[in-house]
Amino acid sequence: MNIRSLTRGDGVVIGAAVVLFIASFLDFSSYDCPQGVDCSRFDSPNAWDALGILMSVYLAGVIAAALMIVGRALPGRKVVGLDLGQFGAALAVFALWTAFWTILDINNAGAGLILGLLATIVLAGAAIAGPMVPFLKAPLLSPTAPAQGVQGGQPPYGAQPGQGYGYPGGQQQAPYGAQPSQGYGYPGAPQQGQPAQGDPAQAQQAQAPQPAQGGAAPAGDFTPFWFAVPVARPLYGEDGSPNPIAELAPGTWYLAVEQRGQSLIAQTQDGRRGVLQDTTGIQRG
Repeated sequence: MNIRSLTRGDGVVIGAAVVLFIASFLDFSSYDCPQGVDCSRFDSPNAWDALGILMSVYLAGVIAAALMIVGRALPGRKVVGLDLGQFGAALAVFALWTAFWTILDINNAGAGLILGLLATIVLAGAAIAGPMVPFLKAPLLSPTAPAQGVQGGQPPYGAQPGQGYGYPGGQQQAPYGAQPSQGYGYPGAPQQGQPAQGDPAQAQQAQAPQPAQGGAAPAGDFTPFWFAVPVARPLYGEDGSPNPIAELAPGTWYLAVEQRGQSLIAQTQDGRRGVLQDTTGIQRG
């Protein structure tokens, strides 16, 4: 999975899972050593000494985080009728629920249990709020342009890139219907079919209607170009299936190979093609 496709919410989920795994090795409970007794021989148990707590809190949280990250890389995969991300979020809430009642049931909670409770709170919060809060939906790393990319950011979809048309480094084309700065159509430059001054014979020929020039590109022409999405967006199959076949992630460049109305036919890096229905705010390379 490309790390640039991760969101800030994914980063919080991964961080909470790491803290939860570390907490499983810390003391599960604490005790007061009586005065005059050497307690150095006694080892405090950790979560690995209690299989039920280990599986229902610590490893459940780590597995929940893994399911949410894999669910982003493989959209459409389901477990017991739920997407992997939804199943992972439910498992994270279960881990928080178990940790909360476990710490209430223990008189002297140790560092491992306290840190585990805090980690599950962060994990469950990120799992629920990640898809809804704009700050958590933003990409974890800012997107970078491909080779010879446009300096100073990418223009939005529909605008001409600063260097080339389509993939950066290509030859720049004038917008459809616009005239170049020099040559045919530019004021002061000789027009095609217009005679030079002082040539009456060519002046009479110039008054005759000229056939339509074939140099202008039809409105239906489309040139493939590279683009990136500002937020994660689903890619649907060309057969009209309602289930997405992939998810376009921020920070990754995709190739638009065809345009259908307001939608684009996009090709992923592994060769899959599908329909991108929401093209608002995409950046051209």
